[in-house]
Amino acid sequence: MTDRLPQPLRSDALENRERILDAARALFAAEGLNVPMREVARHAGIGPATLYRRFPTKRTLVTEAFAAETRACHAIVDEALADPDPWQGFCFVIEKTCELHARNRGFTEAFLEAFPDPTGAVMDRAHVLRSIAELADRAKDAGRLRADFVLDDLFVMLMANRGIRAASTAAQVAASRRFAAFMIQAFQASRDRSPLPPAARLTPAAPTT
Repeated sequence: MTDRLPQPLRSDALENRERILDAARALFAAEGLNVPMREVARHAGIGPATLYRRFPTKRTLVTEAFAAETRACHAIVDEALADPDPWQGFCFVIEKTCELHARNRGFTEAFLEAFPDPTGAVMDRAHVLRSIAELADRAKDAGRLRADFVLDDLFVMLMANRGIRAASTAAQVAASRRFAAFMIQAFQASRDRSPLPPAARLTPAAPTT
């Protein structure tokens, strides 16, 4: 049994792994997911063979590179669900999610596109979407969230938020916060608002609320 236990990485292998992840995070955040694997290897100062030895597919690299952002997403929706006021929880999700995505373009692309594989990033996204759907239902029942809101509207919001470009991360986050405030006003229930056109199905992974 001892022979079958996974062996810890040597110090040089561990260092290479961290260099790869640091390079991937920086490149994905700045340029999105279209960065070639060879560019990640070059940025990390290692050869492509070493990269593929540590991360055989781009999916595995993306999942590992965005592990912290995925945990942050889970923490945001869990905190929101714990709020006794579902509308305040919903607003918290909009504000914090926009800020999180404004800081990392690659994570937005991974969240919006995900992978068709039923493991890893897709399962994480499904958990987040189920939590937001539950929160949205509660906010609708409380009469605070407009009744015609669907989860596809969240994807539209993130697509628009992804388009924000600024000279610095701080300016981009500031612009994203203002955009989130506009979206919260748009999502809020009001007797004076006209109904929205029918929602377009943007992704089969986005269940309606």
